[in-house]
Amino acid sequence: MSTIPITKNGAEKLKEELHRLKHVERPAVVIAIAEARAQGDLSENAEYDAAREEQSQLEAKISDLENKLASATILDPKQIK
Repeated sequence: MSTIPITKNGAEKLKEELHRLKHVERPAVVIAIAEARAQGDLSENAEYDAAREEQSQLEAKISDLENKLASATILDPKQIK
């Protein structure tokens, strides 16, 4: 696995974004799916399809951020020539 060079500040921003996605966005999407599911027939429910698509995109973003952080190498910009 290759490493991704990143500053300490950049890594912190990625961690904050990951936390927001996991603890704010993910629960909101779960609620939206539950509300759409409660409306009845899922085969003709556009709100349900949209919520599931949003969940799929969100999970992809979370996975991407987790992979970036796992392979990140923290660099000090002052030491780079």
